Amino acid sequence: MTLPKHVTIVDVGPRDGLQAEPEIVETTIKIELVNRLSAAGVPSVEAGAFVSPKWVPQMADATEVLAGIKRYPGTRYPVLVPNEKGLERAIASDVKEIAIFGAASEFFSQKNINCSIEESLERFRPVSIAAQAAGMQVRGYISCVLGCPYEGDVAVESVVRVARALDDMGCYEISLGDTIGVGTPSKARAMVEAVAKVVPVDRLALHFHDTYGQALANILACLEVGVATVDTAVAGLGGCPYAPGASGNIASEDVVYMLDGMGVETGIDLLALVEAGRFISSALGREPNSRAAKAILAKNA
Repeated sequence: MTLPKHVTIVDVGPRDGLQAEPEIVETTIKIELVNRLSAAGVPSVEAGAFVSPKWVPQMADATEVLAGIKRYPGTRYPVLVPNEKGLERAIASDVKEIAIFGAASEFFSQKNINCSIEESLERFRPVSIAAQAAGMQVRGYISCVLGCPYEGDVAVESVVRVARALDDMGCYEISLGDTIGVGTPSKARAMVEAVAKVVPVDRLALHFHDTYGQALANILACLEVGVATVDTAVAGLGGCPYAPGASGNIASEDVVYMLDGMGVETGIDLLALVEAGRFISSALGREPNSRAAKAILAKNA
């Protein structure tokens, strides 16, 4: 088994994790969560999204969150940006990295952002160009790389096509999302190997949901072919309002526990990460959705 010596964790909990919460989370809680993740050594914390509050009310306070967090040296704080108006808000908030997003499924693209895949890519192109001109890094997301809640299986050729388009726009990294968590290790690995033919594997990331309990196995299979960046969410926060039945992201604590046990460096303090997960779970009125966190908290009780 060949694994990278170091894996970069991108914790998407404050954005992708919280955006689907039905009750509005207080701004101070979001700020504290970002700060706790930074203090735990998470190198990249997705701090929010500059999207329409009409469609994603949970992210309406993104400006206040970015203004309130403590920015740790060397830590990145990307935000999701869907359009040029959102980019203007990101620039005003001194954001250094944005994320744009496409889908490998036509049905999902229509449900999620009300346009075709091709239309979405054309919509994001000027955003990417303007962001780079402003000195920002741009990260690309692709949803439904291993399956779609509306059309089922997704052709790997579609994933490759969208990845190539995002690469052409100048995305420094492309995150491959199993939005509904249906993938299995062999399928995940084959998908990554196909995309790696058009985008170097060291510029690919994994964003796997754990709906069927396959995320850790899928991540491991893809690490073996050279991927060294993984999107996770503290306490297993998340879900997708446009993907019925999709559970949360793979828990950051579970991934870090696995990597620690295999001798793969992350630079993250697992116990501090578990405490961050306990903090946000308590604020939401539930237990952390992380097996490692539950075990560690029970052991230390």
